[in-house]
Amino acid sequence: MKIAIIAKTFITSIGLLVLFPPSQVSAQLIPQPWVSVGGKDGDITYAVGARAFNFGVELGAGPDGATGVDVLKFISLPVISPYVGVGLYSEDKGVAISGGVQVRATDKVFVGAGYNSIRGFNGQLGIRF
Repeated sequence: MKIAIIAKTFITSIGLLVLFPPSQVSAQLIPQPWVSVGGKDGDITYAVGARAFNFGVELGAGPDGATGVDVLKFISLPVISPYVGVGLYSEDKGVAISGGVQVRATDKVFVGAGYNSIRGFNGQLGIRF
């Protein structure tokens, strides 16, 4: 009797797995780091950032020695992820507004382009684990 119940449960489970296959987990547990290089007013600007759970943090160096941090909010779409952000910079630069887009180039690499009101236009290259 126990073998019959186990067999029926097993066959039913296999049938349900075939009809409703499990989907990939969408939660991102490992941050996606990137580097960014750009320019504003003839000065080269740099930044490093990381993204997890559709939020990001970017540490940047702008013109005139200004350094700061931006907090970003991403909108996850299948291939493209636009973002907006706000940051605070030193050297009396004040508050920065930023926005851009990151695009998945391969399964492990993404590229992006963005604008920061203090650091100017920038290009991004990142890795997905």
